[in-house]
Amino acid sequence: MLATRIACVFSLGLLSAAALAQTDPPSASVEQAAAQAPEEAPSQVLVSGKRPGPGMWKVSKDGHVMWVVGLYAPLPPKMEWDDSRVERLIGQSQEVLGPPGAGVGVGWWGGLKALTALPSIVGMVKNPDGAKLHDVLPADVYARWSVLRQKYIGDDDSGESLRPFFAAQMLQQAGMKKSGLSGGIEVRKQIESLAKKRDVKLTPTGYSVNLDDPARVIRDFKNSQMEDTACFTKTLARFEGDIDAMRMRANAWANGNIAEISNLDYAEREDACNDAILNSPAAQKHPAFQNLRERRLESWLKAAERSLANNTSTVAMLQMSDILGPKSYLAALQARGYTVESPK
Repeated sequence: MLATRIACVFSLGLLSAAALAQTDPPSASVEQAAAQAPEEAPSQVLVSGKRPGPGMWKVSKDGHVMWVVGLYAPLPPKMEWDDSRVERLIGQSQEVLGPPGAGVGVGWWGGLKALTALPSIVGMVKNPDGAKLHDVLPADVYARWSVLRQKYIGDDDSGESLRPFFAAQMLQQAGMKKSGLSGGIEVRKQIESLAKKRDVKLTPTGYSVNLDDPARVIRDFKNSQMEDTACFTKTLARFEGDIDAMRMRANAWANGNIAEISNLDYAEREDACNDAILNSPAAQKHPAFQNLRERRLESWLKAAERSLANNTSTVAMLQMSDILGPKSYLAALQARGYTVESPK
């Protein structure tokens, strides 16, 4: 049943086709793209063994402190990081804040629904009228897809009938797996386990939008198009030339190299895939979908300030893009009078 598929939470900073590349490469025919593509996935060495992790940011005011762990993805799935300091600080704290997110409550169905899963639930996974990817994409973009599909997915052509947004998800999952990387959820789960182990309150900080008329929203999404070509092309670009860069960033996070972490590009590369949902004609019809990024930030700031006021010590989780990016959550706290110190 539909209601059973509505029990997940979505973080706007972690789209399933997120962390996209910075620029789009020039167009090429299928033959040119095939000639230019490497035979194997890049071989940049991945970190292994126990690593120190990224250090922790310190937010303080009036003798109260909040320690912030920076989450990053992708990471090697078998990487171990030294969580002893995080565990010690959790043990000294009264609360652990989860990372920010945005979800959609669907009225009388209840629960939370992943925003990016909305098109899937309302029947938008496949292109309408039986169209294939080559029918809806520019020829040069489809040529690039054909090469990468063969490289990372193989002979499975089921993605050919998907909307570009979902074909991008398919490539994302296959490309990460073949390249020895994962979505990085392991770090969050590890911190949540430490909170439970220490019997420390774990508080979600996500923002939920309730839809008073979900039937109308479903109807509007079924009848609308998604402007998802930009999301698709940026996902292609990620796997055409950014795998080594992703591994280098993973190394920087795992080794706690603050200088290198701070110099990484935290442009909002996930915006193209967020916008495929938020700027769709269906979303534009409903006020509940407007300004979700801003409401996500305000929801987290409210939780952070409450914790800083009520607790002597708090541990919080934020994505690196929310710490060091152009719209830093910690900069927002600093503007409100809090002292923010970077890891040494």
